[in-house]
Amino acid sequence: MLKARILTSIVLVPLFLAALFLLPPLFWSLLMLGVIAIGAWEWGGMIKLKRVARQTFVAATLVIGIAIIMPINLEIALLQRQVVLFAILIAAVFWVLVIPVWLSIHRPANKLFVNILIGWLILLATWLSLVIIPLKNPWVLLGVMATVWIADSAAYFAGKRFGRHKLASSISPGKTWEGVMGACLAVSLYGLILCQTYHIDMILIPGLLILTFLSVIGDLFESLMKRNAGIKDSGRILPGHGGLLDRIDGLTASLPLAAVFIYLTDYYELWMQLK
Repeated sequence: MLKARILTSIVLVPLFLAALFLLPPLFWSLLMLGVIAIGAWEWGGMIKLKRVARQTFVAATLVIGIAIIMPINLEIALLQRQVVLFAILIAAVFWVLVIPVWLSIHRPANKLFVNILIGWLILLATWLSLVIIPLKNPWVLLGVMATVWIADSAAYFAGKRFGRHKLASSISPGKTWEGVMGACLAVSLYGLILCQTYHIDMILIPGLLILTFLSVIGDLFESLMKRNAGIKDSGRILPGHGGLLDRIDGLTASLPLAAVFIYLTDYYELWMQLK
């Protein structure tokens, strides 16, 4: 399993980096929308949509995404910018305030329509975050994603070696508090290296730790959805990793909040316009 994970990463990471740094913004947006469409297919499986309904859900996801990134004129483009910022903010609030409470009751939503809306919120906000963060600087997106990857890897190895106390045994028995602490330690070291190397304020480290906790929440939420669906993995597209959502579950929770912080000035401007 570990060997398959490493081999898959060796293939995918260079392709991802090439796309991130070399593709024009529109092509990057479309590529990431295609990736999110795969996530939409897997989400449809987790909420037990029938095949035609899953196909419709994926198609609707693509239509919504294309409508967002293909402005007809300047006036609509400005409105779309507001919609993008608002959607990401709603998703960030959802992950920070709603999902922790949801996880505490250990029960997913049973209404199909609610699960469809949640799927769109999670997937489209992740996609929009992937689109707008590189507009500031692609290295920033890579830095945020590296935080989640480091946290995930450190949690895995620390949990294997030191894990004793279960984090949420009824949702994901394999996750432990020791794994979380290992993730926090690794991310703190990563943040310290960034601060020292690029002369960044040390406030970055608490920010990265917040993203780390959110990535854990994203992981637990996907585990809850899979447990309710009676499946082990969201899919089988990535050897050693399972499905796409198995690989990006931490990013779905952390990227929207990262985008909100990165675009704080834009949110302030939007707030002033609405006033």
